[in-house]
Amino acid sequence: MKNVKILWFIIILLLALSGFLVKKFIIGGSNVVASSDGRSAVIMTKDERDFVLKEMRAFLSSVQGVSQAITENDMVKVADLAHKAGMAAEANTPTELLAKIPLAMKKLGFGTRGKFDEIAETAKTSKDPIVARKQLDTLMQNCIACHAIYRLPEPQK
Repeated sequence: MKNVKILWFIIILLLALSGFLVKKFIIGGSNVVASSDGRSAVIMTKDERDFVLKEMRAFLSSVQGVSQAITENDMVKVADLAHKAGMAAEANTPTELLAKIPLAMKKLGFGTRGKFDEIAETAKTSKDPIVARKQLDTLMQNCIACHAIYRLPEPQK
């Protein structure tokens, strides 16, 4: 009987810990506030904000590079550039930052990286620039949606 009580205590403790971790690291967004322009403001430290903005500039550079490579019908270059901007680049994201980003924003970000990976795969397999261009157009909808929903205000001094 005593072992059963200990077992239940451990189960409850693990469930509580799991719930905390899901809330903190997967759902995130406890530092999101309404913004005067109707978007959600994601509050970050200066370093975190700088990191995210750098990632956004890298996305934009990748989009431009992939677009140009598609125009030049250089599908090897498309595959290379798209792969570098795909999920492989996510390894650089600090775990603490992921905990602050709301779930919907994470979905857009991971979705964008996944779409880069899809473009890379298309470039390698079908080598069809029209399909890759359509995929790039779809990817850009993620960027537009994220910028329409979220903003990253300067940290308060």
